[in-house]
Amino acid sequence: MAARSKTAVLVAGSWGTAIASVLSDNGHQVMLWSRNQEQVEEINRERRNSRFLSGAELSYRIQATRSMQEALEDAEAVIVVAPSAAMREVASQMKHHLHERTTVIHATKGFEAGSLKRMTEVLAEELNGYDPKRLAVLSGPSHAEEVIQRRPTTVVVACEDKTAAETAQDLLITPYFRVYTNPDVVGVEVGGALKNIIALGAGLSDGLGFGDNAKAALLTRGLAEIARLGMAMGANPLTFSGLAGIGDLVVTCTSKHSRNWRAGAMLAEGQSLEEVLKRMGMVVEGVKTTQAAYKLSRQYGITMPIADELHNVLFDGKEPKAAVEDLMERGRTHEMEDLAEPFQSGWSI
Repeated sequence: MAARSKTAVLVAGSWGTAIASVLSDNGHQVMLWSRNQEQVEEINRERRNSRFLSGAELSYRIQATRSMQEALEDAEAVIVVAPSAAMREVASQMKHHLHERTTVIHATKGFEAGSLKRMTEVLAEELNGYDPKRLAVLSGPSHAEEVIQRRPTTVVVACEDKTAAETAQDLLITPYFRVYTNPDVVGVEVGGALKNIIALGAGLSDGLGFGDNAKAALLTRGLAEIARLGMAMGANPLTFSGLAGIGDLVVTCTSKHSRNWRAGAMLAEGQSLEEVLKRMGMVVEGVKTTQAAYKLSRQYGITMPIADELHNVLFDGKEPKAAVEDLMERGRTHEMEDLAEPFQSGWSI
């Protein structure tokens, strides 16, 4: 396939590397940015990223660099896959080399600690002069370990600007990586972030041996919590029935590839949060997202009992089994009451 445009991917973690592979399969020259010189040299010399995707051989169209200027120079698009805690710093470095016509997409699932802002909000603040309506978000059920093996995957890209959304769609879509568009940036970002909390809970539930019935209830009620907070923040409720909602929730709560699920299962074994994070060796977004959801639910006056109990387990030392028991013993309610409340504020289907 003849080379097409140059695209930059920041940073070279597992998801960033998988996205770089998708882009290279689409004929693009990809510049993969990393702070780690050893990682850069390994990618360029050995065509591998052994720390994050050890079994994958990378295309010759993918080159790595430590230079932000080199990564962004003449790039027609940039996909930012930095952890939520690093997004503002990476964006701050980007703005000195970013052209206003470059398509900007992020694929990070989380909120900024402290400010509780979504990633497009962080990018908009840092990328002075860039039209915030053209900022896009990529989300959906998409484990890097399967994408790098070219297994069928379907995702969604959300952007307020339809042309920018379709540009991102064309950039990424391949025979094995199907991309839909959606104008609901808030819903796609909220769904992608909050599902990691429920995945932690699913890992806890499985680790405690509670079975399929418990996990089905956790996913169902967890989706209700995600939708309640999302709609309070301005999301379209239909988004949560799509790829960024139930799709991402299912895959993250049921897959061996999910680091949030693995972290929850390790907590169920009695390991401390500090031990779990040390053993994982990678960012577990659900931990900080639980803190953010705890604060956001109070800011918006939304009840999120699952997120609250996970917060108690992660940060207040509550025993996981006791948290589950307290969830089961909550006061009686009607299933539709919690779901109907947001629609009273103006949403309709």
